Amino acid sequence: MAGPRVVIIGAGVVGAALADEISARGWTEVTVVDQGPLPATGGSSSHAPGLVFQTNPSKTMTEMARYTVEKFCSLDVDGQPCFLQVGGLEVATSPERVRELQRRHGWLASWGIESRLLSTEECVAQHPLVSPDKVLAGLLVPTDGLAKAVLAVEAQIRRATERGVRFLARHEVLDVPRSDGEVTGVLTDQGEIPADIVVCCAGIWGPKIARMVGMNLPLTPLGHQLAWTGPVPALAGQTQEAVRPILRHQDADLYYRDRFDGLGIGYYGHRPMPISADDILSVDEAEEMPSVLKFTEEDFEEAWSETQSLLPATKDAKVEEGINGLFSFTTDGLPLLGESPDVKGFWVAEAVWVTHSAGVGRAMAEWLVDGYCSSFDLHECDVNRFEPHQLSPEYVLARDCQNFVEVYDILHPLQPSGDPRPIRTSPFHARQQELGAFFLEANGWERPQWYEANAGLVEGRSIVTPNDWAARYWSPIVAAEAQTTRETVAMYDMTALKRLEVSGRGAGEFLERLCTGKVAKSVGSVTYTLLLDHDGGIRSDITVARLAPDLFQVGANGNLDLDWFTRHLPADGTVQVRDITPGTCCIGLWGPRARDVLQPLTDADFSASGLKYFRAKRAHIGSVPVTAMRLSYVGELGWELYTTADLGGKLWDTLWQAAEPLGGIAAGRGAFNSLRLEKGYRSFGTDMTYEHDPYEAGVGFAVKLDKDDFIGKAALERRKADVRRKLTCLTIDDPRAVVMGKEPVYDGDCAVGYVTSAAYGYTIGKGIAYAWLPAELAAPGTVVHIGYFDQSVEAVVAEEPLFDPAMSRLRG
Repeated sequence: MAGPRVVIIGAGVVGAALADEISARGWTEVTVVDQGPLPATGGSSSHAPGLVFQTNPSKTMTEMARYTVEKFCSLDVDGQPCFLQVGGLEVATSPERVRELQRRHGWLASWGIESRLLSTEECVAQHPLVSPDKVLAGLLVPTDGLAKAVLAVEAQIRRATERGVRFLARHEVLDVPRSDGEVTGVLTDQGEIPADIVVCCAGIWGPKIARMVGMNLPLTPLGHQLAWTGPVPALAGQTQEAVRPILRHQDADLYYRDRFDGLGIGYYGHRPMPISADDILSVDEAEEMPSVLKFTEEDFEEAWSETQSLLPATKDAKVEEGINGLFSFTTDGLPLLGESPDVKGFWVAEAVWVTHSAGVGRAMAEWLVDGYCSSFDLHECDVNRFEPHQLSPEYVLARDCQNFVEVYDILHPLQPSGDPRPIRTSPFHARQQELGAFFLEANGWERPQWYEANAGLVEGRSIVTPNDWAARYWSPIVAAEAQTTRETVAMYDMTALKRLEVSGRGAGEFLERLCTGKVAKSVGSVTYTLLLDHDGGIRSDITVARLAPDLFQVGANGNLDLDWFTRHLPADGTVQVRDITPGTCCIGLWGPRARDVLQPLTDADFSASGLKYFRAKRAHIGSVPVTAMRLSYVGELGWELYTTADLGGKLWDTLWQAAEPLGGIAAGRGAFNSLRLEKGYRSFGTDMTYEHDPYEAGVGFAVKLDKDDFIGKAALERRKADVRRKLTCLTIDDPRAVVMGKEPVYDGDCAVGYVTSAAYGYTIGKGIAYAWLPAELAAPGTVVHIGYFDQSVEAVVAEEPLFDPAMSRLRG
């Protein structure tokens, strides 16, 4: 036996995959427990229809699905295949859906999955039951198909068992014992199993198991309708289980799969049917299985009518059976992976569908064995990504149900979330409403995208309206605000950005160990630096301001940064980390007249020499005490001005009264994004993630390899000499061809990369797109093309930054 003692709770498709993957890496002292029989345990895996569509806006989710397909294709049980690779076909019955299929085709090209856009005739050729009068176009992914989930569970159980893994059926988990904040085992109705690590793969029961260690999982089991027809005369004589592609009719929230001479029909168009994990029946109580609820025929009526319209041959058939099957939904539609923030050794791999199961198994095995995941970027799946309000029962239920309703909807990248909203408002919110702010949401905060009060600034400016898709959640006011920032001065609400306080006599040493730059410098210093994982991948980019010998303020990207800091705190109590975001606020005051606004309001010296670039000081602005940092993410002179939330309104009014006579305005996030791209400033989570290193991402300047050891340093020294891809600045001459992100980039006919951030540069008069490209294509002047819906948009690699390369405006 090798490795620590591991107990996996749940032997469904995720638990079985993890047992197989982790034992293949040499950890074999592993026990898997499940309350049900094996291999059909009674959870979601046991009734899942098995459709595997790899198409997803998330690169990570697509890559996990691809790995699942590849692995399942290699598995069988006594000659029975675990995957039927019949392909996947999505059809469009509306012009809007045709455009959406073009966008989805772009995602697949970006993520390296083969796909083809089809005409009506080609759709019918692929799936002859489809009505040519109904379908306008289609998207075919040849490698999609049907996962035989229960067989895949059995195949992976067999492989893991051969390596020494124990599987214990009919073991109900009653508790997860702990000592000194660490798991010690799993208590079942048949005794306690010692453990150093416990991984919860309990699916719809996940919230119940997690509560045993005081962990709140934002997961809701919801009923989802799945019906099976009797024989369809047009399919008479079909002896193979599946010969046609699995089919999605997303305009009507429907999907279909073959089952010999009948069809399976899945439906998301009905009312949400949530159920508490505590109310799910036990294996012995359930009539069929715990994850199967009684079919509600009245909820399926519209689905059956639409099915007969799309597939006319079904008019000669009947729905003979159906279920309301329980599946896991989360507030953002993504899995919940990682270790509890409070109980060491308790991990979760939850809200994972069959489609991504093997990929998640691999990711979790790498994470557990190596300490990080090398195959997938997991930042958007980490269970610790949520803000506290996002774990409230009201929020979780509302957003989980919303994600069920929207599962097949066409969603714009900027589309705001629904209720509950608003949740978090900055102290400036009332003033912003008076100025006609159009709000979008950021980490629960209401954040202005633009202000209708600035509509008069549009007059006399040459502002081109972008294409229809890019023009959603856009206004010409965005352009006017961006240009006005460059001309005079603007106030930006930066409250939504996470702020952490790191204090204590060990704070400087602690931060030096985590950061790539030298941060324990003189009081008043501000440093742009990176947090790396042990493999050299970028976990975050942050700013660290030293406000006192033992006090630092960190400008972070989100809750994962707080979690990373907390996990690395020294045990001796010499360092404390605190999230100060809720009690503070921030205004970015930027533009060539920013000093004209600020200096008359204070006795402190805000001249170029009085507060240099990337320095901080405490001062009073009028009657408001502030921490001022000379930073600018729009590339203009100015400061980030922080104060406590109770004084935020006064700070806004003080600055506004001074700025307005000078032509100053309040500006929104739309302008901010355009201006930051003109300066080439990266956005973590969009432009760079865990899978990228600093030299690829163009932030190698933030790494000081001559400093003492820091996390990831050894890996960086190996990676520095082997840069094969680069985050590259592209410009687009066509003013209407504003792309949005995630589009494929082509060199000739070959997709070679993908867009990360994009916007129109209102100062330079060109579209801007940052993209990951092979290093050999990153030379300035190289011409590439971006696939945007059905268009090919020419773009040229440009030197960066595009605006003020001498930095004269920032340092003035």
